[in-house]
Amino acid sequence: MDLISILFYGLPLFYLLFLIWKIIDRKRHQNCYILDYECHKPTDDRMLSTGFSGEIIRRNKHLGLNEYKFLLKAIVSSGIGEQTYAPRNVFYGRETCPTYEDGILEMEEFFHDSIDKVLKRNGISPNEIDVLVVNISMLTCMPSLAGRIINYYKMRKDIKVYNITGMGCSASLISINIVENIFKNEKNKVALMVTSESLSPNWYIGNNRSMILSNCLFRSGGCAVLLTNKMALKNKAMFQLKNLVRTHHGAKDEAYDSCIQKEDDQGHIGFHLDKTLPKAATKALIDNLKTIAPLILPVRELLRFAIVSLVRKMNWGSTKGGAKPVINFKTGVDHICLHTGGKAVIDGVGTNLNLSEYDLEPARMTLHRFGNTSASSLWYVLGYMEAKERLKKGDKVLMISFGAGFKCNSCLWEVLRDLGDGNVWKDCIDNYPPKNTANPFLEKFGWIQDEDPNTFCIPDDIVFP
Repeated sequence: MDLISILFYGLPLFYLLFLIWKIIDRKRHQNCYILDYECHKPTDDRMLSTGFSGEIIRRNKHLGLNEYKFLLKAIVSSGIGEQTYAPRNVFYGRETCPTYEDGILEMEEFFHDSIDKVLKRNGISPNEIDVLVVNISMLTCMPSLAGRIINYYKMRKDIKVYNITGMGCSASLISINIVENIFKNEKNKVALMVTSESLSPNWYIGNNRSMILSNCLFRSGGCAVLLTNKMALKNKAMFQLKNLVRTHHGAKDEAYDSCIQKEDDQGHIGFHLDKTLPKAATKALIDNLKTIAPLILPVRELLRFAIVSLVRKMNWGSTKGGAKPVINFKTGVDHICLHTGGKAVIDGVGTNLNLSEYDLEPARMTLHRFGNTSASSLWYVLGYMEAKERLKKGDKVLMISFGAGFKCNSCLWEVLRDLGDGNVWKDCIDNYPPKNTANPFLEKFGWIQDEDPNTFCIPDDIVFP
């Protein structure tokens, strides 16, 4: 065969092989890995004890005996423990008149703690960060919080920056989705995702029951997460993102209004949690799982569920009132990482997915120890799993989060190596789960239930135990 024939037949073949190699190489660099994460643990002087919680409630002059009884019932059944954290202005007695600086300082205390630790531990300089995504839903400022991080750490001028607000408790996975999409189009990048919530300017001081619940649930916290698509760092990575699905029911008025920031009748701004919230969350969860299930579950489980559902429909008359078929997510998932929206949220998801107490333990213990830290709560739950040495190489972790809008987002991570660092739990993990998770509010304040509304009065100088 002469040279011309070799070139005629060989060049197209080489070009085809080159294209195949390019596609494979591009696919390899589109992966999204978690290098490390650091959850924020505020200082002990911000720990919210039972006694101090009573003092905060006493300071609210808009509350009466009926509100006290309602709050006692809510807190006792909340699943919250005595070691959660509140913003500093609450301890200074200024929750009714927060300053602009209160919110900024709360965030900067978290930024400088978690970002410093995660960068130092991984030997990464701030100049190596290519993408910065910050999500703080209820605090906006000029320059942005992302801008403050860039200024403090003197990051590069060509860094890609995204400052997200208003996304609520589901913002972490929205931020991950942004990073994932960037990684699909650009090689060898390192991203820093920062997630938290500012409570300093958002402590509700009115007496609307649907709004005062947020004071019982939401606590201070945050997390800094390092992500990359660099193949050179794959061996150091902890997790690889496999799938991510976002569901938004904002077009439905009932879902939209179920979880919303607004003013009460006295003009106090707060976060309204409507009685329709469980229903809205359930519908969003079902729609989200319908999308992600075919992506993450084995075919045999999908077929089993389809057949059982079909048989039930065909025999509806004889099976009416019986248990509905439930798809078994544990056939394709080893661990469920739930947003700690509250005891009712955890119970509801557990019931809908037929999860065991072992599966729900990380979310319950996170709620007990740290409360609902909004968008960052998922990472505390993940940290609990790691501290308990549950996460082994090859395991699959399903994250599920809910947020105002109303949104339900989920994603699947694959564990890339055995994990067992104590992280934010290292000082207390041996005490979890405790034998009794009941908080002492009923023991200390149960006397309120026996008070007479006509004669009830709390002296200003009373000292709560």
